[in-house]
Amino acid sequence: MKKLFLVIGAPGSGKTTDANLIASGAPERIAHFSTGDLLRAEIATGSELGKTIDGFLSKGNLVPLEIVVGTIVSAIKNSEKEAVIIDGYPRSVDQMMALDAILKTESGIKLTAVIEVEVSEQTAKERVLGRARGADDKAEVFGNRMRVYTEPLEEIRRFYQVKGLLKKVSGEGAIDAIVAEMNAFIQTKM
Repeated sequence: MKKLFLVIGAPGSGKTTDANLIASGAPERIAHFSTGDLLRAEIATGSELGKTIDGFLSKGNLVPLEIVVGTIVSAIKNSEKEAVIIDGYPRSVDQMMALDAILKTESGIKLTAVIEVEVSEQTAKERVLGRARGADDKAEVFGNRMRVYTEPLEEIRRFYQVKGLLKKVSGEGAIDAIVAEMNAFIQTKM
C-alpha cells in the first residue's frame, strides 16, 4: 500500500522546497511530484494522453480535472517508492473531491496526511516578490494567486480535518526547522 502525502500552502509558503528536501533526504523511500511536472512528463512520453494534455496546455487552456487526477494517480502507482509527496494539490474543492472519489476506488493508495504549510500573507508576498523569477512574481499577480489559494481553503481544511488527515506546520521559521518538523511527522506515518 502506497502512502500519499499532500502538501498545500500559499504561494511562497515553501511547500515545494520543503517537499523536495524531504524526498531527497530519503530517496529510497519517498518520491516527490508536483502536478505541473507530472503533466509535462506525460507530454514528454509522446503518449496519446500526453498529446491530449499538450493540446490543452499549448493553447493556454486548463487541463480537464479527470486528466489531472488520472495523471497524479498514475504517477503514484508507477512510483517504486513506498511514499509519495505531491505538493500544491488540491488547489480547489473540485480537485479535492475528484481525488477523493478516485482514491476510494484505488486499493493500493492510501491518503495518509495533508500537510498545510502556513505563512502569513505578508511573508508569502515578501518571498514571492523577492524571488522575481518571472511574470507571476508581480504584486497584482501575487494578489490574484493568493485569492485563488485562500477562497477554497476553509472548505479544504474542514474536509481533511473531519477525516483526521490535516496537519498544520508553520512555514515562518528557518527552512531546516520546518523540514525537520514535516519530515518527523511523515516518518511517524510510515
